[in-house]
Amino acid sequence: MDIERCAKVAVDCGFQLHKELGPGLLESVYEILLFESLRERGLEVRRQVPVPIKFKGVVVDNAFRIDLLIENTLVIELKSTERDSALYPKQLLTYLRLMDLPLGLLMNFGQETFKQGVKRVVNNHREGS
Repeated sequence: MDIERCAKVAVDCGFQLHKELGPGLLESVYEILLFESLRERGLEVRRQVPVPIKFKGVVVDNAFRIDLLIENTLVIELKSTERDSALYPKQLLTYLRLMDLPLGLLMNFGQETFKQGVKRVVNNHREGS
């Protein structure tokens, strides 16, 4: 499935989840439920994917973990906070750059509406570009 179709399915699943449950649950609850919703829609999804960083000959295993990785191309970073932070999209962009992936979705289920909490983050600095 192409990345735009994956993103569309992911946003729809996230919207349905927020609509049914609303804000206020732990991030881990949304992660498990979104993971299952995406799998039910036929997508390959992995949770808490460890990613090492290599820098100047030093390897840091498990430098960060991706909340959800869909079809090995789309990263979903989940939050469940009432306050939004400018750091969240930057964090996701760093993940995308380190993994050389094109697109990520930030889903903050702590916002009043799903629309307020979802952001699309594009990596315009891919290797080989």
